[in-house]
Amino acid sequence: MANGNGRTALKDRIKETGEKVWGSQVVESILRPGSPFKKGYQDTPRNRSYVVMNNVLYHLHPVKVKRHGVRLSYTLCLGGLSFFLFILLTITGIFLMFYYTPTTEAAYQDIQRLSTDVAFGSLVRNMHRWGAHLMVLSVFLHMSRVFYHGAYKPPREFNWVVGVILLFLTLFLSFSGYLLPWDQLAYWAVTVGSNMAAASPVIGDQVQFALFGGVEVSGASLLRFYVLHVLAFPFIIVIFMAVHFWRVRKDGGISGPL
Repeated sequence: MANGNGRTALKDRIKETGEKVWGSQVVESILRPGSPFKKGYQDTPRNRSYVVMNNVLYHLHPVKVKRHGVRLSYTLCLGGLSFFLFILLTITGIFLMFYYTPTTEAAYQDIQRLSTDVAFGSLVRNMHRWGAHLMVLSVFLHMSRVFYHGAYKPPREFNWVVGVILLFLTLFLSFSGYLLPWDQLAYWAVTVGSNMAAASPVIGDQVQFALFGGVEVSGASLLRFYVLHVLAFPFIIVIFMAVHFWRVRKDGGISGPL
């Protein structure tokens, strides 16, 4: 009898803890209004319409914009600048893909051919290279501005987490593209960076092996970095940017200074 009462009390405690976690501020900030997973949800026409009205495609352009959101300031629209640089990198990257082969025999020669034989090849490659550097800088400055203005506080805490993920994805995107020229600078820079990852506890060796496709930088490493750079990371970044833009609109637009 005592064991039965103990199991019942444990179930009640687990249920109570689950309700507290599920109804917490963090979970509420992630779920959209009208979501059936929200605490106290009721299947009403109003809540069903919320699912449609809160779609990200309906909030790319807001109904109204706060005055401080359009005023030219020292931040110079760093979030919009980061997005513009991503579009620039996508366009120039597609151009470069036509003239690049991700193999150890052809990669370096293709880069040299871009600079000498392809019309506007050197210009596009330098736009891609410097645009990548500027994107890393603009994303970092954007995060600094958000932190300085306290825009990570409720109700924007979820979007702050999304922004941090985008920052790391931007760094990974830049790092994965560093190996593609297949010169000595790229080879040893990626070797040093991957050795730093290998120093991570528990999973370090597995991370390095997954990046290299072996125990050292090789043709398999070049192919993996190429796929990550042109396909995997851009696809993930687009998804998180869509969520990021949607949350900016739903959280009241661009945040101003405190």
